[in-house]
Amino acid sequence: MSMGTRFDNQTIIVTGAGSGIGKATTERLLDEGGRVIATDISPQRLEDLTASHPRAKLETLAGDICDETVIDGIVNLAGSHIDGLVNNAGITDGFLPNAEVDNATWDRVLAVNMTAVMKLSRAVLPIMLDAGKGSIVNVSSEAATRLAAGVAYTATKYAVIGITKNNAAFYTRKGVRTNAVLPGGVVTNIEAPFKSEYAMEVLGQAFSMAPAPASAEQLAAAITWLLSDDSANVSGSVVNSDGGWSTL
Repeated sequence: MSMGTRFDNQTIIVTGAGSGIGKATTERLLDEGGRVIATDISPQRLEDLTASHPRAKLETLAGDICDETVIDGIVNLAGSHIDGLVNNAGITDGFLPNAEVDNATWDRVLAVNMTAVMKLSRAVLPIMLDAGKGSIVNVSSEAATRLAAGVAYTATKYAVIGITKNNAAFYTRKGVRTNAVLPGGVVTNIEAPFKSEYAMEVLGQAFSMAPAPASAEQLAAAITWLLSDDSANVSGSVVNSDGGWSTL
């Protein structure tokens, strides 16, 4: 049953749409009348998503968001009118601190969590600017406000806020809003193993104070609000959706 029509006749791109926050956001957008271009690195997850929404306005493209040909494919699939973009795809870093992080982990985490955000935003911005309207929501993290991850993940989530603020400063006056959501703990299927005993020792106390993990649907509610005209006067904002963890 439809929850509303906030996204009727709108096309929104969602990355990392096969699971967790991305899947919940995709499903809420579909429920509210949107056409969603869903992308994920896992073809199987996208097949499962499509199978569970057979009559929805859902189109999918599987691939690595770091591949510019995949980005081109996403934009081409969306077409000449793009109303929203959710930069949600992300990976963790094993909680590796600076003295322990390897080059491969550093390079891959920056590519997925930071560079892909810039590149996909760069790809859709001309279309949004031509229309004089658009909304971009970037998924950052509580790790951008406190010690909650390794050095690579932390660096990228700070960077996502920087990208958000910069885009808002340049493009809000032209009708394109950009905002960021900062989740705390969220119940998803993303694996986040500790690869550093030292990090486990240091972070153990901090995590003991964290609120209970949120549901992916709770994050989807915040993301879709920022995408919608309900937040028409909001741009450049950093919205904590962390159960109050940021206040501790």
